[in-house]
Amino acid sequence: MKIDELIVYRINKEEQVLNDISYIIDCYEKYGQEFDPEDYKEKFYLCMQQLIDMAGNHGFYGNLWHCYLTNILVNHENSYSRATEIVGAVEGSINDAVLHDISIFKDLYDYRFENLVEKLGIKDFNIIENYNAGTTPSKVYNQRIKDRICTLAEKFNNVNSPEEMKDTLTEFYKDYGVGRFGLHKAFRVVEKNGQTEIIPILNITHVKLDDLVGYEIAKKKLTDNTEAFVSGRKANNCLLFGDAGTGKSSSIKAIANAYYDRGLRIIEIYKHQFKMLNDVIAQIKNRNYKFIIYMDDLSFEDFEIEYKYLKAVIEGGLEKKPSNVLIYATSNRRHIVNETISERENNMHVSDTLQEKLSLVARFGVTIYFGSPDKKEYQNIVRVLAKRNNIDINDEELMAEANKWEMSHGGFSGRSAQQFVDYLLGSYID
Repeated sequence: MKIDELIVYRINKEEQVLNDISYIIDCYEKYGQEFDPEDYKEKFYLCMQQLIDMAGNHGFYGNLWHCYLTNILVNHENSYSRATEIVGAVEGSINDAVLHDISIFKDLYDYRFENLVEKLGIKDFNIIENYNAGTTPSKVYNQRIKDRICTLAEKFNNVNSPEEMKDTLTEFYKDYGVGRFGLHKAFRVVEKNGQTEIIPILNITHVKLDDLVGYEIAKKKLTDNTEAFVSGRKANNCLLFGDAGTGKSSSIKAIANAYYDRGLRIIEIYKHQFKMLNDVIAQIKNRNYKFIIYMDDLSFEDFEIEYKYLKAVIEGGLEKKPSNVLIYATSNRRHIVNETISERENNMHVSDTLQEKLSLVARFGVTIYFGSPDKKEYQNIVRVLAKRNNIDINDEELMAEANKWEMSHGGFSGRSAQQFVDYLLGSYID
């Protein structure tokens, strides 16, 4: 099937199913009557088994052969797919090379297996062509992305030409992107064999800013800055600070959900990984997405020096921070770095040390305060959450139970209010 003639969409050796099925098809077409089924039957059954395993891992349904090919195309990061992600069609000779490759993939989509499987004596290939995944969840994609890939496979099956197939694929890249950054909204950083890798977080909480009761000024300040960022305007690094349980981390997750469709991606990194920041930025700086590098519960003790790596990345290093990258951090401390008593003394040396630490905060152009609610605000949060969850308890009883809960569960905060409502949902009411 000419897969060895692919130019832009080169296939690696790990794509064993494609390599093996293409080999079997080529042999069948080449040898005709001399084609010996016993030489290929076991290999073909192995391919069927691998396609079903893929369906189990990815949650794919329908024609698994088409889903498999589609999954290759939507994950293939190359000069064309990276150029068209988010921005759409591009000009130049690259289109001719891509059309050449898509013509080969079109032949793979259009191939009818009836005669081949009959020759091989395989009677159950219809399982592959019309697969029912049941309720099996995907271990690779969330529900929305899985469905988009299966839907794209159906679209490819109905296009009439390689040109139409190429246009359909390009539109997918524009709408959703390509590869891991296109198909996922949130990531974490890991080190494997001495290399920095950015891997998807498969199950990010689907929280919205409206789920956070109150804090309207803080939320607007955060969304205004993020809106400017994804719109290509000037924006600042953000520090969300304040009391525990007030919704700082939830606000970041909400931002990831709200702006995903506009090309925003979130990469979570911990302070012990700050030495890897330059490697992370090197991998994302030339992509068409907007990236927020997210640091949760950021704080440094007086003996920790990781804050120096962060300072250098945010501002002050030799290489300018890319325009598609911002730093968002949450902290319970306004100054992030703990101050020792000696550093507060009137001594020039320790004063310089203190100023160096405090200068980290100055590199966050936007600081947003999340304070604990007072009793009245706390009670309002409980009322709103109870109503959202259809909890039918009279207000007097609800407030009495909520007040008892906060006294033994960390005081007034949005987190304790949510935990109280979860308690009601789980054990207090029928």
